[in-house]
Amino acid sequence: MPHPHPLRPPSPERSAEVRRRFAEEARSERPDLATLCLLVGAEADGALDEAGLDAAQVELDRLAGELPFRPGTPRAWAEALRDLLGERYGFHGVAADYQRLESSLLHEVLRRRRGLPILLSVVWLEVARRAGAPVYGVALPGHFVVGLGPEHAAGERVLVDPFDGGRLLTGKDAEVLVAGATGAELRPSMLEPAAPLEVVSRVLNNIRAWAAGRPEQSAVGLWAIDLALLLPAHAARLRYERARLLVQRGEFLAGAGELEAYAEVVSAVDEAVAAELRGEARAARAMLN
Repeated sequence: MPHPHPLRPPSPERSAEVRRRFAEEARSERPDLATLCLLVGAEADGALDEAGLDAAQVELDRLAGELPFRPGTPRAWAEALRDLLGERYGFHGVAADYQRLESSLLHEVLRRRRGLPILLSVVWLEVARRAGAPVYGVALPGHFVVGLGPEHAAGERVLVDPFDGGRLLTGKDAEVLVAGATGAELRPSMLEPAAPLEVVSRVLNNIRAWAAGRPEQSAVGLWAIDLALLLPAHAARLRYERARLLVQRGEFLAGAGELEAYAEVVSAVDEAVAAELRGEARAARAMLN
């Protein structure tokens, strides 16, 4: 499905408003996954206005309304979701989706019915949650899936793979997914429910990785870092990544300033690393001469 318009960034005013709302939602008592993912989309796509944000939420509500009333067991929920989203509406992923920024944007995934495993999982999670299903995200290394059933208690739990149209996974299937992505063995800790902020952080990591391989998309990498820095818990190293990206973009003074600020933070722990950072900052300033 071709894109109706090329992705262009929002105006500075719109971007500031999107970031304010993103930070507010991320710090709320119960952060809403769909809202956060849609605000990521609004930072990527200046054409996604308030009406577009509302329409995406309405579409999730509509899809939830098409599920049968309370199917019952986790397996019955999984089958109902597969039948509706995977088979009837054709939500799934293909390898080429990894090459497209739209595959990480919820409003585009709802429109195209294609996306990365984690964004398709967000569709499954949000539709299932609205319908009253016991549902949670499972951040397997390299491949996000969805769990149905009690999060922690003993009892029937079913894993589904939205990227594969909602296929129900056996224990062996999950092992194969993890081994294929990382070469590692599946550990019980990998099956723990992923909190909404963990999901959003991983979405932003994917966008940063996409942009990192495309130097002409450094602006995308920068806003993805900026949003990640608004999450209550984030890696301090993101500040270093941001500084280096500014230098790569030719914003030498801003990059040098950030390197020096990060050096101050690091010096309390590791003076040798802080000295290296100050050296990088000097080199960045020298590029102006």
